[in-house]
Amino acid sequence: MSRWSTAETLVRLDAEGTPQPLLATGWTRLDARTWRFAIRQGVTFHDGTDLTPERVAAALQAATAAVPRPRILDGVDLGVRAEGGGVIVTTAKDDPLLPNRLSSPQLAILAARAYHADGTVVPTRAGTGPFVLTEINGVSSAHLDRFDGYWGTPARLAGIDADYVGDGTARGAALRTGAADVVEAVPVSQAALVDPALIHEVPMPRTNTLYVNTARGPLADPALRAALRTALDPAALVRTVYEGRADIAKGLLGPALPWAEGLRQPVAYPAARAPAGETIVLGTFTDRAELPEVAVLVAQSLTRAGFVVKQDVREYAHIEADMLAGRFDLFILSRATVLDSGDPVSYMVSDFSCAGSFNIAQLCDAGVDAALERAAATDPGPARQAAIIAAERAILATGAAVPLLHERVIQGEAATVSGAIRDPRERQLITEQTTLLE
Repeated sequence: MSRWSTAETLVRLDAEGTPQPLLATGWTRLDARTWRFAIRQGVTFHDGTDLTPERVAAALQAATAAVPRPRILDGVDLGVRAEGGGVIVTTAKDDPLLPNRLSSPQLAILAARAYHADGTVVPTRAGTGPFVLTEINGVSSAHLDRFDGYWGTPARLAGIDADYVGDGTARGAALRTGAADVVEAVPVSQAALVDPALIHEVPMPRTNTLYVNTARGPLADPALRAALRTALDPAALVRTVYEGRADIAKGLLGPALPWAEGLRQPVAYPAARAPAGETIVLGTFTDRAELPEVAVLVAQSLTRAGFVVKQDVREYAHIEADMLAGRFDLFILSRATVLDSGDPVSYMVSDFSCAGSFNIAQLCDAGVDAALERAAATDPGPARQAAIIAAERAILATGAAVPLLHERVIQGEAATVSGAIRDPRERQLITEQTTLLE
């Protein structure tokens, strides 16, 4: 909904990750745990109802009560109320990144009609953006029209027809033949077959990571996790699967966050012991075409090292529940590291804290939690960056994650497309400024 500009948040982030007004026209920090947001007037939802402070508060309250909880709220206890033409947001702990959090697409403000009594959210005709979502066809497609009542600059396009195409070869073919104007995530294997003028590489804050189950199975042994890490060859993955269109990972955070590399210090890994034929189950999903290929090469490396590897590869929708339940010894995931707040702490908390809602590695480590708490409490700036890298070092030392490479997402655009957004955070794609040239 964010990438199609149909739903909006209180705050948006600029290219530097600095919060800017959107549905909120401004905000004031009243004390360490209390913020007041002024709500934009004259905004109409797609169903004709008005944006009010009461509606904003209700939407944020629904997000805090959602199951599963939005990962941007991991470790954050929000209180929200409408007051005096604005919205008061309180946090149980000091949270210097609250405006960043409220920029997350997971906290989009929707009309009352979107929220059903059974807890489901149906977003058709419920946003405030320049395009109104009019039709959702299961997992195959959606349709949007220009919203003539938009509070900002009207959209230049009449609408958007969005097709969900899980097959990367088909996506590449749609770009080559002109069947699609904009194609997300063109597979590396298809990029070489497309006119280079239509291909745009975007260094992404996204890390292809091998998550390691620390709670059960053979890899609950830290010594085996250490052996696994040394058995892998990320350079071979970049060279072969990604045809050089990726960067070898030196940590969880990649070159899209250029400050990270200069702050790193050596990680204190535990001593390794050689595997003795332990059977491990490696999972990943087919929605990103490169991941099954990565799984094959990872399995080969681990087999040579002495493990017995069984692979389980499915569509993401069919594997997510097992992944989150810790039913794999290893799981390969392409993970955005600053998707939600523009800051990596929320990703680290979600994936590696004891209470994290996306904790594939089933990690619960007091040292990691303490490092994450220190980072979360530090104000933005160099001190926070240093605390983030210290938390990264603590996570890596557990062996719960082996970062393999950092992706450069390939976006395809027809020559007639103007104004499509090449967004490292994957929040924007089609906006009111996007158009098709004659």
